Amino acid sequence: MADDKPLRKISEAFKDLATAVNSKTPDVEVESFSRACSLVSPLFGCLGIAFKFAEMDYVSKVNDLSEASKSIATLQALLDRDMASNCVRNAGSHSRNLLRVKRGLDMVRELFEQILIAEYQCSCGRGNSLKDPASKAYAQVFAPHHGWAIRKVVAAGMYALPTKAQLLKKLNEEDSSARIQMQNYVVASAPVILYIDKLFHSRNLGVDW
Repeated sequence: MADDKPLRKISEAFKDLATAVNSKTPDVEVESFSRACSLVSPLFGCLGIAFKFAEMDYVSKVNDLSEASKSIATLQALLDRDMASNCVRNAGSHSRNLLRVKRGLDMVRELFEQILIAEYQCSCGRGNSLKDPASKAYAQVFAPHHGWAIRKVVAAGMYALPTKAQLLKKLNEEDSSARIQMQNYVVASAPVILYIDKLFHSRNLGVDW
């Protein structure tokens, strides 16, 4: 990958977003959010065919939010503008795309968490497979929103996942440093994901669509 330490860049960007979310007057800029999300994009590509659909979907929607940031300052304003135009749930709306991007962030958070759990539970080398962590993360985040056909393709693609060692090599990380950065992302992304959920729930929009 082009970046020397992509995991570090991701964790640092989300630490900044978490700081904004946890402030007394939380308001997240669309520009800073989309920039942080764009750093996550290559991770889906590293996971191979199982998450090819997620990579294409995620990248296109992050690009839409990046374009929207030129005229919309904050995530709150983005949702409110779509509500005023009565287009929140329309295909291609910024709000719909924000929800899909949030789901992608949650998928990565869950994947990292499952990798860390697998490492903790198994110090005998068998923790090198990503199939179990990725399957659990997919089942938790994406599967409830996908039809049978997509779920079947993903299940088949799980057998072509890289090993953890191969993934870390692509990310230019050692095992110890990767563990730290993954944990940092898990911690920092949680309040950001929760903040976006609250934006939708506070406007009675829900997030399960």
